[in-house]
Amino acid sequence: MIATETKTIKTNVGTKLPKLNMALPGPNAKRIVEEDAKWVSPSYTRDYPLVAKRGYGAMVEDADGNVFLDFAAGIAVCSTGHCHPDVVAAVQKQAAELLHMSGTDFYYEGMPKLASKLSAIAPGKENKRVYFGNSGAEAVEAAIKLAKYHTGRDKIIAFEGAFHGRTMGALSLTASKSTQRKGFGTLISGVFHMPYPDTYRGMYGKGPETVVADCLGYLENELFKRRVDPEEVAGIFIEPIQGEGGYMSAPVEFLKGLQAICRKYGIMLVADEVQSGMGRTGKWWASDHAGIEPDIITSAKGIASGMPLSAVIARESVMNWKPGAHASTFGGNPVCIAAALATIELLESKYIANAARVGEYIMKRTADWTQKFKNVGNVRGRGLMIGIELVKDQKTKEKAPELRNRIIDAAYHKGLLILGSGENTVRFCPPLVIDEEQAEFAVKTLEELLSKEEAK
Repeated sequence: MIATETKTIKTNVGTKLPKLNMALPGPNAKRIVEEDAKWVSPSYTRDYPLVAKRGYGAMVEDADGNVFLDFAAGIAVCSTGHCHPDVVAAVQKQAAELLHMSGTDFYYEGMPKLASKLSAIAPGKENKRVYFGNSGAEAVEAAIKLAKYHTGRDKIIAFEGAFHGRTMGALSLTASKSTQRKGFGTLISGVFHMPYPDTYRGMYGKGPETVVADCLGYLENELFKRRVDPEEVAGIFIEPIQGEGGYMSAPVEFLKGLQAICRKYGIMLVADEVQSGMGRTGKWWASDHAGIEPDIITSAKGIASGMPLSAVIARESVMNWKPGAHASTFGGNPVCIAAALATIELLESKYIANAARVGEYIMKRTADWTQKFKNVGNVRGRGLMIGIELVKDQKTKEKAPELRNRIIDAAYHKGLLILGSGENTVRFCPPLVIDEEQAEFAVKTLEELLSKEEAK
């Protein structure tokens, strides 16, 4: 018998603001980046050479001992921060009991427990059913199949600028960057795209004040009259806030109007809340801000604080597919479910409220940026899902992607980890645990970088 010893791994990096010990990247980071370039798929995108070693809360330490403030959260994944002790304890406890049996063929106590929690926090009075997968793309794939299965229809509508994933079905809905589609041949048929209601730029050359009517009119008068009969449409997939499309928020009036159209024609309204859900916007779902009740919700990213899990949450009357229609070997893994249950408890008790409070603080601090900085065209968002769109000229609204990229790289060298969204937007999507001091550091850092760029 082999003796085993359980050791507690110390993860507290001992600071809540960045501490850089050297010019970046350091020697260990350089070595690992070189190894990565030799062995790892070149399809990954990396904005700067951060080599993460450990994390705690909103802080990340790299391979050389430099400590960064993380305003990316593993692409909006680490909702309760890095290595929250409650989540770590739940993972360790479950890992010592049972790693896997496959919820496709057997039962876990955690699956109905988590499903009932997700049903309770999903909008609408009707009971929900939940399908578990491993990623956002898997959730979208399942939602496509469910919408088609339930309605008996085969057409799907999605939005320009949308990102729903990279598997072939999800990629067919994605319309974010051509490079994501290039080289993969014919995608699934019967997918139509329409403009997203851009409240900064508008559409058809009109101002943003008419964008709700313009977009809903396009759906009814262009798509439905010229290109696809609404009675053949299974579902309309929308991100209430676009994750890769520039962190644009769909107006409340648009989401309500879209729901009314879906109800009118028997179309499934599918809210992709993979990035915007699980408390990031200061409510459980971005949809909650509009008071709508989607037929299907897709969730992933922040649901399990970094463990791979996704969920499709649908009205009980909608999720009526039969055994064998869809399943997943690993979906609903017991360790991931344990992490999700701990995550939901933490979000419910304090972190959703914190996201709303600190997000409001950031929005107030940046409210004058369009007057203060000539290259800031728009600041938008809800909770801790905030986008800062950079432009070359505020009048023409010409996009400034090179400036955005320089800002992101420069922020890294100051110890702030941020990502881009769309062509020219900086996004703030930190762990929901950040406080005002950390928010102030991020805001001041960007103010300094924007001022430096404008002084050139």
